Amino acid sequence: MSLKNLALPDNVCIAEYVWLDGFYQLRGKARTLDEIPTSVDDLPEWNYDGSSTGQAPGTDSEVILRPQAIYKDPFRGGQHILVMCDTYNPQGLPLETNQRHDCAIVMQKGKELLPWFGCEQEYFLIDKATGRPLGFPAEGYPLPQGPYYCGAGAGKIFGRDVVEEHYVACLYAGIKMSGINAEVAPGQWEFQIGPAVGMEEGDMMWMARYILERITEKYNMTVSYEAKPEKGDWNGSGAHTNFSTQPMRDEGGYEGAIIPALERLALKHKEHIAAYGEGNEHRLTGTHETSSMDKFSYAKADRGASVRIPNSTYASGKGYFEDRRPSASMDPYVVTKLLVSTCCDIPLPETKFSETRVEH
Repeated sequence: MSLKNLALPDNVCIAEYVWLDGFYQLRGKARTLDEIPTSVDDLPEWNYDGSSTGQAPGTDSEVILRPQAIYKDPFRGGQHILVMCDTYNPQGLPLETNQRHDCAIVMQKGKELLPWFGCEQEYFLIDKATGRPLGFPAEGYPLPQGPYYCGAGAGKIFGRDVVEEHYVACLYAGIKMSGINAEVAPGQWEFQIGPAVGMEEGDMMWMARYILERITEKYNMTVSYEAKPEKGDWNGSGAHTNFSTQPMRDEGGYEGAIIPALERLALKHKEHIAAYGEGNEHRLTGTHETSSMDKFSYAKADRGASVRIPNSTYASGKGYFEDRRPSASMDPYVVTKLLVSTCCDIPLPETKFSETRVEH
């Protein structure tokens, strides 16, 4: 019998607090609660050593964790939970890596518009022995792209056990994972989170990433969200983000709300590109189903445009659009915040962030 499966008292709950460190990497630590919480309001704030995460000096190292969202823990099971937190200094200022803070402000201002999101997270599973994606030999290259996308069978699909475990674990946790698929290159996969409303998208995306990294531990793999991990004639990884508001979904929403939103996005293309994750200069080249990062464009059903308008949206005159510019490494709090701010004409907050950040 595994020690992890030992029976615990009915009132005991293990809560894994999860947060972003100074390098946008996920961290977590667990604490014992004597009562089972029913909401984040029942959870205490906590702290950690920010000098070990690139977020504080050793002389004043305490960083505060504020619980923001609860999910069932697929690793411990039972009444145990995962807790998505954001980070503050002892004076109450959000840390620079706490982009959730401003996202929440924008979402609150836009809540009457009911913003919906659906993020498509592409990633590569990396073989630690070779440092290359699964399916790539230590030297040279596999067969060219073609048979891998949504494929089946040995020689085409690599890492399916990890992906299937991740899918089920996220659904168990209460994350709105709407699907998975093998992507265009060997060892490349995608999962989709949504439709999710407002803050749900960012919280669920970060927690889904955390669960994926936990699962890869036992397979001795790593996850790469690099925009273009394999140079050459191989697809990069993005995080295409589907977006709509209630006016866009209403009758006449295409002309009345979607087109005006796209015109606003065109005016702020450079600002969005700068905030949409690292490495897009290698990915958004106008090839491999991408647009050029230097020019904004939108078109019906065109995966070579900055924004794709689905055929269903065009035909019905209402619906959603897909922003194809975000890199796989994007911060979903930033992307969703900017989409609501720009498309809905909501000013960004002028937040004072804690400036303490320690490079390792």
